Amino acid sequence: MISSSLSARFLWLVVIFVMLAEVLIFVPSVSRFREEYLLARLERAQIASLALLASDGSIAGELASELLENAGVFNVVLRRDAVRELILSSPIPAQIDATYDLRTATALELMRDALDEMRRSEPRIIRVIGDPVRQAGLLIEITLDTARLQEELWEYGKRILLLSLLISGITALLLYLSIQAFVVAPMRRVIRSMQDYAEAPQDATRILTPSSRIRELREAEEALTRMQTDLTGLLRQKDRLAQLGGSVARISHDLRNMLTTASMLADRMEMSDDPSVKRAAPKLVGSLSRAINLCESTLAFGKAEEPPPKLAPLRLATLLEDVVESEKLALAEGAEITFLIDMARDLVVRADGEQIFRVLSNLVRNARQAIEATKQPGVIEILAKPTLQDAQKGVAIRIGDSGPGLPPKAREHLFEAFQGGARKGGIGLGLAIAAELVRGHGGKLELIRSDQDGTEFRIWLPVAE
Repeated sequence: MISSSLSARFLWLVVIFVMLAEVLIFVPSVSRFREEYLLARLERAQIASLALLASDGSIAGELASELLENAGVFNVVLRRDAVRELILSSPIPAQIDATYDLRTATALELMRDALDEMRRSEPRIIRVIGDPVRQAGLLIEITLDTARLQEELWEYGKRILLLSLLISGITALLLYLSIQAFVVAPMRRVIRSMQDYAEAPQDATRILTPSSRIRELREAEEALTRMQTDLTGLLRQKDRLAQLGGSVARISHDLRNMLTTASMLADRMEMSDDPSVKRAAPKLVGSLSRAINLCESTLAFGKAEEPPPKLAPLRLATLLEDVVESEKLALAEGAEITFLIDMARDLVVRADGEQIFRVLSNLVRNARQAIEATKQPGVIEILAKPTLQDAQKGVAIRIGDSGPGLPPKAREHLFEAFQGGARKGGIGLGLAIAAELVRGHGGKLELIRSDQDGTEFRIWLPVAE
């Protein structure tokens, strides 16, 4: 609900606080308005009385009433030279309810009197005392009806209220939009990143990249990035340990058989001078070598901690050329293998060059060894082109060979550690690690075909933005 969102609550708080500030401004404002209203009536009354004095009393009757009406008062008393004199007067409709001396009134008294005036529902007659303008006497005193004063006070108060609402609304809206742009939007981006990461925590491409320019949010993003990076590494380690644990029984059984064979052969060597000992010695060495190799591979896999890939734009053509050159140098003597590369020179992916090199090198090496085992000429073909997968742009890399194909047992658990390798004598770690590295890039490694005509793997990687 929008009312429970951070930005909506902030909007209401801004409106409330601005209105409170306007209330603090409102009371002094109406107090000042009332004071200026009364001072204006005193000034008009003084002008009317001076006009009468200047005429030597010739102004009377209707003209005097008109002067009083224009001043908005009932009578005017002017004190000059210590003499208090009623200058202008007219009938007062009611008794005087209160007297206010503006000469000695404090700010608090003026605010109290203004609020009291607005509180009253009925007009009244009041007396107001003040100093004459330009020192035209000692004091001036007027009597007036508060009906017009109350009406104008309320009109002024309404204008102040509407202005306060307008100011608070504009201020709140501007602050609301600012908070949306500088706080809420980055927070939503972090939330979306967390949700996206939760769907595939082993995918390093889903780790948040800090980008906020606000220091506090930047620190939060960096902390989240570190947490996601550490969690991705821990999840990979957990998967490997789980695979290692599931393979302990099998490793223990195979290792026991190998060492039993070695032990029997060793006993025979010690107890017999038979010439067949010379033939048994290589078997003993082979059995022990296989046992040692299995133990070392198992321990290496259990301790390995692949770091998250350092993603950067990577040109595939250059990388594949390096892989092929390395494999050409490793060709067995007499092997005839042709390497074919078909791809655009400008294909770029967002990847870790070292890790993708290991993946491609593993697949090309397996293809080379499979062809070498046949003692026949062969071809390794590498094809790369842009493609879409799940509506996401990427590059598909196909690595095929003309070898004998994979054994059925190897195809069943091809990307699982210790479940059999792609070549004879392998223990299945190379492809398992390669698939893990590709997943870390947000991609996918899969077997397309494997038969008597050869084997083909496909790698899909997202392109660089």
